[in-house]
Amino acid sequence: MENKRRKFNGSFKAKVALAAVKEDRTMGELASEFEVHANQISKWKRQLLDGVPRIFSEGRREDRRQQEALTDRLYQQIGQLKVELDWLKKNLVLTLEEKRAVVEPMHPEISLRRQCELLGLSRSSLYYRCGADDRYNEHLMRLLDEQYLRTPFYGVHRMTHWLRRQGHAVNKKRVRRLLRAMGLEAIYPRRKQGLSQAGRQHKVYPYLLRDLEITRPDQVGAADITYIRMARGWVYLMALLDWFSRYVITWEISITLEADFCVTALQRALTLRRPEIFNTDQGSQFTSDGWTDTLRDAQVAISMDGRGRVFDNIFIERLWRSVKVEEVYLHDYQTVRDVREGLGWYFPFYNGERPHQALGDCTPAEVYTGVERRGGSLAPLRSLPPRIPRRWVHLRNL
Repeated sequence: MENKRRKFNGSFKAKVALAAVKEDRTMGELASEFEVHANQISKWKRQLLDGVPRIFSEGRREDRRQQEALTDRLYQQIGQLKVELDWLKKNLVLTLEEKRAVVEPMHPEISLRRQCELLGLSRSSLYYRCGADDRYNEHLMRLLDEQYLRTPFYGVHRMTHWLRRQGHAVNKKRVRRLLRAMGLEAIYPRRKQGLSQAGRQHKVYPYLLRDLEITRPDQVGAADITYIRMARGWVYLMALLDWFSRYVITWEISITLEADFCVTALQRALTLRRPEIFNTDQGSQFTSDGWTDTLRDAQVAISMDGRGRVFDNIFIERLWRSVKVEEVYLHDYQTVRDVREGLGWYFPFYNGERPHQALGDCTPAEVYTGVERRGGSLAPLRSLPPRIPRRWVHLRNL
């Protein structure tokens, strides 16, 4: 029997897209709840964001009124539905098994889909019986994530061998699939791979930091993206760092790897301070028109890591290690809100309280602002100890 292609109406697409825009749940959770593939949700989210400006664009007044009325009705329906669901979930506290037992598949008036919506139960959870493999994959991903920080030069072969030595009967195909899902790749010099090939769509800018002496804040900024694990799924963290002081200027998280959240963080950072040079890798988010146009409009020189140069952006790679070891691995994040709250506590701690050995035990905020705390009061920062290297090419003790 052939599977019929599912059709979705506009209201359903809008509800799913709005849930994705809120970014309070991962793409995996949204896909499970609405029974739609994560790629389809990303497409609807993009269509929603691209279509919103057209609502406010110039056009015939009557068409604009109709669009506004349709949007208002849509928001009212979604708001009313959310109120009903929140009220029901608050007054009907059931376990997953109890929710399954409450469902009546043969109810004459309420469909099975509607019952699941009212109970806060995804239909996949209703039919799902064995989740041992999914839980095991998440356990393996946690182990791979932690081992990658210790040995980022381990490829699929070595990671597979390491897991087998830990007692896990896995093959290389599974390890490769899990590493790709997390966006992890071994550090090694590459020849012709990815963006280093000729004929690329986006322009790749030269690396401007070679033999450059970095002696002051706001001389060089850097940015990168990493994966943050959760109890179910993951989110992506992007941070902008001042190279000289290691000060995190701003950060942002997203449930997708689109360039929009990176551009938003960059625009927010440029309203605070403006570096002379900004360095990134050659990822698609940093070669996008939105990113490069923002830097050019702010008259900031654009620098990108060289092909296969794993140490060109080493300071922000070291930041990721600190974030994961000192915050992420110590907490079992359950929701996207937990991630925001945890990182919202950690980055102010990292900037203002945590002493940095490479900065002479000063904090990044003290070096960035030139002001330190002495006996409970503020005073001009004393000169850094001469043992701290000045040229980035000599910074081996991270």
